[in-house]
Amino acid sequence: MTLQTTITVAPGQSGRLDKQLAQLLPTVSRSQLQKWIDDGQVLVNGQAVKAKFKVKVGDVIQVDEPAPQTIDLAPEKMPLEIVYEDEDVLVVNKPQGMVVHPAAGHPNHTLVNGLLYHSPLSTINGEFRPGIVHRIDKDTSGLLMVAKNDVAHQSLAAQLKAKTTAREYVALVHGVIQEQQGTINAPLARSPKDRKKQAVVADGRAAVTHFRVLERFAAYTLVACRLETGRTHQIRVHMKYINHPLAGDPLYGPRKTLPGAGQYLHARLLGFQHPKQGRRVTVTAPLPAAFQAMIEKLRKTAPKQD
Repeated sequence: MTLQTTITVAPGQSGRLDKQLAQLLPTVSRSQLQKWIDDGQVLVNGQAVKAKFKVKVGDVIQVDEPAPQTIDLAPEKMPLEIVYEDEDVLVVNKPQGMVVHPAAGHPNHTLVNGLLYHSPLSTINGEFRPGIVHRIDKDTSGLLMVAKNDVAHQSLAAQLKAKTTAREYVALVHGVIQEQQGTINAPLARSPKDRKKQAVVADGRAAVTHFRVLERFAAYTLVACRLETGRTHQIRVHMKYINHPLAGDPLYGPRKTLPGAGQYLHARLLGFQHPKQGRRVTVTAPLPAAFQAMIEKLRKTAPKQD
């Protein structure tokens, strides 16, 4: 099933098809428009054309937009590594490759589906993200705090906003970092060149990452990163910004990198104040086996210390 949109090119709307469509359909991403054009779902005067085709006044553009995928959020029984739990909050160690919540392209088999089977969740964050106070990327492993009721959700969200939570990640990056520690303070926003990416942008949202070196290898460095803010892809973009992109990162890293199932990034420590009891809760999770195995392999390449 498709939704059909027909546009007659008016004066002032002539030019490249992709650029004009971006103006005419501002709610659709450029990458999505490009895909529709490539897939022949955009016709000009009944003919499929390329993105650079120049439309002129009077041309009729027909866009056959696929109907949005319906998502039925259902509890699913699946193995979950829950490392802390009480009646208000739980902390789960998410494996690499698992999507946190349902979205287009990932309607089920997400962490939220498994959590719903396990426990009641807060309702504040919308129908498809119950319980989710913060998120980590699909190919990032590690700790995620989850609210089991709305009171807990409000407390945890407020702590994130006030920057009183502790979130530490371990990352394996390209190159040998000479400094023992550092701070990256660079604002982030959606990349103007590629909507799938985030980038350092002058008028972006404030983003601060603190890092310290854990171990150096011949061509890579193992670092611990502490988040002061929690922007999308923050560590991945910040480390690339200082010319040390994450190993295995398919979006921000170099083409020649370490083999694996995605970026070598693991959320290993999470600390917060309990929403009701007021005590400090700190949870840690060891590196996944594949991550640890890669470190062992790289140690064999490390220069010998004097």
